[in-house]
Amino acid sequence: MKLRILPIATTAVISAALLFGGWFAYRHYGVEQPLDRAAANVPGVESASSDMNADGVTIKVKLSDTADLADVYRTVKEEGARAIGSKSLTLVAENPDNEALEKVWRSALFDVAQAMDRKEYTAIRDAMAKLQSQTPGLSASTEIDEENVYISLRLSGSAKYVILPRQGEQMGVWPNA
Repeated sequence: MKLRILPIATTAVISAALLFGGWFAYRHYGVEQPLDRAAANVPGVESASSDMNADGVTIKVKLSDTADLADVYRTVKEEGARAIGSKSLTLVAENPDNEALEKVWRSALFDVAQAMDRKEYTAIRDAMAKLQSQTPGLSASTEIDEENVYISLRLSGSAKYVILPRQGEQMGVWPNA
């Protein structure tokens, strides 16, 4: 029996193209686009784009200065549950640069990091209240759910949104230990 290489190679190439093309089409039209639409329909979201990888789904959103960060996360998670499936959802709030807000956030970062490390979440609310009293015109709000702590800072028409996961990264075995 003589094998003909050209028909076998052609069949392999066409099969691979159909398999991978189908996977990429499903990923784009079945997961990413529905998530983009679900996120873009949430009040306060100006634009959204999603990216799926083996670990989970990351959605980058541009929020208006009046958005409710925790509500955006909950709504995207609920409306995109079918597309997300069992993957983890990571929401990244893209903020336009505002030096005044960055300076205010940096001044509270130590207190927030310490509170997160000790799992004393009321200390975050206290740090934001202290920040509000020290900075005229600043509006700070915090919310918490079973997965994240949400911090929103607003100052003179600009906003900074921070999502802090309540469950930190677990450290694995060190390779040189």
